[in-house]
Amino acid sequence: MKIKEINHNLLNEYLFEFITIGRKQRFLDVIQLRTRYLTVVIENLYQSHNTSAVIRTCDCFGIQDVHIIENKNKYSINDEIAMGSSNWLNINHYSQSENNTEFCLQTLKNKGYTIVATTPHKNDYLLEDLKTDRKIALVFGTEKDGLSETAIKCADEFVKIPMHGFTESFNISVSAGIFLHYLTNKIRNNNTAWQLTYEEREEILLEWLKTSIKSSEALIENFHHKL
Repeated sequence: MKIKEINHNLLNEYLFEFITIGRKQRFLDVIQLRTRYLTVVIENLYQSHNTSAVIRTCDCFGIQDVHIIENKNKYSINDEIAMGSSNWLNINHYSQSENNTEFCLQTLKNKGYTIVATTPHKNDYLLEDLKTDRKIALVFGTEKDGLSETAIKCADEFVKIPMHGFTESFNISVSAGIFLHYLTNKIRNNNTAWQLTYEEREEILLEWLKTSIKSSEALIENFHHKL
């Protein structure tokens, strides 16, 4: 075990003393079902309640990382919709590059993700035909305009949900819920290596503890003085 991992583990055990036993057990139960095997990318949503609803959906299905591309619209959380879910996720914002979409998607490709655009396309799959033998980044756009041309160009694959009504698309939070319900069940039932690493679990637990304990910084400083 690496020194960094040992320190995280010891620090977490120290901080666990400052939360209730029930909350500690909740943290340990939830972290076991967290994954980075699937991640979600949201491009250019202009309504904060839609983005907040997707973040809440990601938390419910155990998705740890969300990537928000802000080419046109800056995201601000809607607390009434998100219900605190953003406190437990790693939310990555892309707003500093000349082309935030390309930068975000290329960054994910470099980390081994297959970029899957959630949009009808001439070479698309139905959701149930999407393979899960590799890490997937699901990319969602606006209901009105869909994904940008850059996102389409950067995508490795395209997937759609079959629809049988008059409307052309689901609300994005509904769409995200359908995708994540199906795919998280599939990867967890197919013996895929979807779990977080030991180090990732410890790092995330530390962030959750810091969020939960008001005096966490002082306690952490005290812990390091004792080493």
